[in-house]
Amino acid sequence: MFDKDLWREIFQSINKNKTRTLLSGFTVSFAILLFALLFGITNGLLNTFDSAFVDDAKNSIFIQSGKTSKASNGLQAGRQIQFENKDQEWIEKEFGDKVQYITSRIYLNVTAIYKNEKNSYSVRAVNPDHQYLENTKVNYGRYINQSDIKNKTKVVVIGRLVEEDLFLKTTAIGKYINLNGIQYKVVGIFSDDGGDNEERLIYMPVSTAQQIYGNNDHIDQINLTYNPDMNFDSAISFSNLLTKKLKDRFSVSQSDQRAIRVRNLANESKAVDQMTFVLGILVLIIGFGTLIAGIVGISNIMIFIVKERTKEIGIRKALGASPKSIVLIILMESILITIIAGFVGLLLGMGILELVGPSLEQYFIKDPYVSLNLVIGATITLIIAGGLAGYLPAKKASRIKPIVALRND
Repeated sequence: MFDKDLWREIFQSINKNKTRTLLSGFTVSFAILLFALLFGITNGLLNTFDSAFVDDAKNSIFIQSGKTSKASNGLQAGRQIQFENKDQEWIEKEFGDKVQYITSRIYLNVTAIYKNEKNSYSVRAVNPDHQYLENTKVNYGRYINQSDIKNKTKVVVIGRLVEEDLFLKTTAIGKYINLNGIQYKVVGIFSDDGGDNEERLIYMPVSTAQQIYGNNDHIDQINLTYNPDMNFDSAISFSNLLTKKLKDRFSVSQSDQRAIRVRNLANESKAVDQMTFVLGILVLIIGFGTLIAGIVGISNIMIFIVKERTKEIGIRKALGASPKSIVLIILMESILITIIAGFVGLLLGMGILELVGPSLEQYFIKDPYVSLNLVIGATITLIIAGGLAGYLPAKKASRIKPIVALRND
């Protein structure tokens, strides 16, 4: 394998037959290039699907209220449905272990002031479970806890960008921030993969907001996550049952789509999973088709190469070369060309993905990439295929008698 004379002969053969070498290499490089681009773009599409759910738990259900659009049980249309704390408690009691986390939400807009800095922000008044529904990451301090809810404490957890806006070079933890004339202690700083808008939010205890801004137990929205052990069909059935019972609870017609709206991410996740499954099958078919085309190309070229070198093989045999050494030199030359060409195709594919990746986001392809192991596996497949394709004709040619080989045209 490491015989200097063997490798010298291989490189001499490659240098002597540049056109043949380029044709062989181009077939492999093009196959690997297409393979890398295909799987890279597919991964970019999958990243787009995943990013759509990065801001919330994938098993989330959002319950919003509105106005009735139909009369029901003697009640006229146009009635405003108002959720209260007892409705969240009813869901917890009614559905038990089907609910993983649950929280209320109240939406507020405030003007925040710290010393000479001032800005407007959106506030979400929530329960402690909200952290898990929103995938909120607490960087410093803590999140809202049950003690805050019970005691209606004036504390807030602010987004990373809120701290940058108002507190400049000092930390916000332990400081007091003025929200519409009321002082709140900052107990935590959070970040969120949802982007800048999510990191310019302020969270406070829902009970505090109810006492200060309404003196009631009204809530704007109820969010929950279903038991993660449920499959998509079970989760969808659960949300359908939840919707039905909520409409019964508020005397809303079952056909009324506006009064109570329940959005279950399981519906979207199921659709995305089905789409990605179909996409994955198509990509595999096309990917294998690309490899097969590359294998066929290598096979044809190897057959041509062996036929072209029949006289050379005859001369080698006449000079005493063994059939094994003749087969080996042809296979080693083929494998070397395939490895180099495959590496070139891999570099080109990854380079193109890196170059055009940012511009593809407008086509819903985010951060396209290709697994190095996958492309290396494809290259090894081509190497093996090329080796097998060359072995059989090389083996056959090595058995030809020198006199016959020398007569070959």
